[in-house]
Amino acid sequence: MLDSSVFSDYKRIPGSWDEMCMEEGIRSQYEQVLRTLNSLSAGILANKDKQASELFLQQGITFTVYSNDEGIERIFPFDLIPRIITGAEWAHIEAGIVQRLKALNLFLKDIYSDQQILKDGIVPAELIASCPQYTREVFGIKVPYDIFVHISGIDLIRGADGTFYVLEDNLRTPSGVSYMLENREVTKRLFPDMLSNSSVRMVNNYPLELYNILVSLAPRQIAHPTVVLMTPGVFNAAYYEHTFLARTMGIPLVEGRDLMVDNHKVYMKTTMGLQQVDVIYRRIDDDFMDPLVFRPDSALGVPGILGAYRKGNVALVNAFGNGVADDKAVYAYVPAMIKYYLNEEQILPNVPTFQMADTDARDHVFKNIHSMVIKRTNQSGGYGMLMGNSATDQDLADFVKAVEADPRNFIAQPIINLSTVPCFLNNRFEPRHVDLRPFALCGPGGIKIVPGGLTRVALREGSLVVNSSQGGGSKDTWVIN
Repeated sequence: MLDSSVFSDYKRIPGSWDEMCMEEGIRSQYEQVLRTLNSLSAGILANKDKQASELFLQQGITFTVYSNDEGIERIFPFDLIPRIITGAEWAHIEAGIVQRLKALNLFLKDIYSDQQILKDGIVPAELIASCPQYTREVFGIKVPYDIFVHISGIDLIRGADGTFYVLEDNLRTPSGVSYMLENREVTKRLFPDMLSNSSVRMVNNYPLELYNILVSLAPRQIAHPTVVLMTPGVFNAAYYEHTFLARTMGIPLVEGRDLMVDNHKVYMKTTMGLQQVDVIYRRIDDDFMDPLVFRPDSALGVPGILGAYRKGNVALVNAFGNGVADDKAVYAYVPAMIKYYLNEEQILPNVPTFQMADTDARDHVFKNIHSMVIKRTNQSGGYGMLMGNSATDQDLADFVKAVEADPRNFIAQPIINLSTVPCFLNNRFEPRHVDLRPFALCGPGGIKIVPGGLTRVALREGSLVVNSSQGGGSKDTWVIN
């Protein structure tokens, strides 16, 4: 199957799980796709690659790089060949994510009320006390249906033996779902027959599922509650996604200046006067939401919104305070949370994690630093981390110094060779490392996970960093029956 011109030079990366190939040949889930690709010349594939870029440009599918001198917006790179997951693999992933979110929701409820998990010594109290994302101002607030995490993006990676691991939990304002949806639309345009012949599960009902959950959270029992999506504005990295989701759900896109609070109720300013708002899907971090409580210099939020939230007059999605549960130092305790709250063993394992505040762990990491990745516990997007196998001596020395000065805010993990998928680069297919971000929706009716998610690709040869801000792209993700 790999003897066609476009795949003639394809070589798997030693030590990595290739999603398409194995020693014996092609994995069965890729056979249909390979038949289509093998029937096309490199020239036709190059034209389709160009067409994909043009479609993304026409749709305005962009992300923002703040530090790039060339301009703030870039087209999100898209790769032609899909990442394919079998139904059996997906069932395992789905069960693991559902289990994890149940435990994390119970943890958040506990940590902002009885704190029994701290009293029982399962999670160290000092870890929570020192967490900058623990929001004391929301302690004791009763959230609708005890659901804190309505929307999550759980990042998964696949190790060399094919095992899926949870890399991190994104429980505040996870982004990327619009790229997942747009990737599928572009694939439909480029390869309509390949898609329809492969029994791929649908993802395009995500906006409807999200809208139904938002409506179900409305505190007022009325037929048509007012739901809005709150954005920081046009200069936010994910602004395209904010506009996309508001448009596909048919709800207003608002900024803080479009809202006001009166008598502990939130209102939207309209040409017809004030309209009470029931549910806010916010894409703004906690610190910027209420200048009366958090950052007084924030012009993005709404003064008094925390008071309205505490009174139960408005639902916020996601809840305030979720950052404590996706702190990378707290991440290490999620398996213990699953055992404590659910009395179950974890289905999806964590990546082994070393708390740098622990002296023995720190010594071990420093002795093996060339095979470790060291991460700041409250940074994302590929920033604030050191890949020990590619760092300079100066970078290593700087990180060791930073860790020793503030060990609580660092963790370390062994470098795992992420699985690879063929990518169409330079008119041929080459393996590149990928991760996977499935999106889960949690409402009163339970947890629903869109079959697939966003596969992010490290497009630079040899790179293990998939973030778009670090030169990554994405693929359409198929779950097939």
